[in-house]
Amino acid sequence: MHEILLGPNAILESLRAGRRTPRRIYLLKGRGGEKIQEILDLAVKRGIPVAWVERSEISRICRTDRHQGVVALTAGQRYFDLQETLKEVKGEGQSPLFLVLDEIQDSGNLGSLLRTAESAGMNAVIIPQNRAAGLGQGAAKASAGALEYIKVVKVPNLVEAIERLKDAGIWVVGADQEAGRVYYEMDLRGPMALVVGGEGKGLRRLTKEHCDLLVRIPMRGRVSCLNAGVAAGIVIFEILRQREANKESKNEIFPKQVPNI
Repeated sequence: MHEILLGPNAILESLRAGRRTPRRIYLLKGRGGEKIQEILDLAVKRGIPVAWVERSEISRICRTDRHQGVVALTAGQRYFDLQETLKEVKGEGQSPLFLVLDEIQDSGNLGSLLRTAESAGMNAVIIPQNRAAGLGQGAAKASAGALEYIKVVKVPNLVEAIERLKDAGIWVVGADQEAGRVYYEMDLRGPMALVVGGEGKGLRRLTKEHCDLLVRIPMRGRVSCLNAGVAAGIVIFEILRQREANKESKNEIFPKQVPNI
């Protein structure tokens, strides 16, 4: 089963990453620029056929006019296994950092979250199997190529996955606007998984109950909540700020040690 990638950024990062190779690339006749030239160079190097076609043909292939004149047919994105990912993270010897998404159903928001997670160097993004957006062309386009690098773990039960993270010595912190603690007042330097809820709903009750800690982002205006991608980005980069500020410091608030996985 093939997948359609739209736009030069997503296709170029797919070629650069090498995780999955496009089967065929379609370019709008007359389309040029540095990114297009790099796409052509990489396609020639890897033996990928390229076709120059009219705009109507590209729109027919991808069933949308929002393609920027560049479309590729590629293998479907694969999902990673949670236990194998935890083993790999442990082998890297660094403090883990995961993003857990609780029923993010908008593909654009998912792509934005993947882009944030990859730019922050997170180990993986965990999504539930049901009632959540998948790794389709909408998420791929919104991720601006990040999907080709970040690992996405799909799990049948999000609460069970959270418990497995906790068993591996990872503290699970949920972003919830009803929480009593403000995110930047907490020590967030330890092995951590940040949980972000779906659009307009936030974290589900069961998800909240299984988090080690809930934190909120202080709001001053009349709008009561932020977009999931914005909220996640605020907390994620506070985590990175704290880690960079004192890489050698011992985590005293969260003293849990990572056991053997």
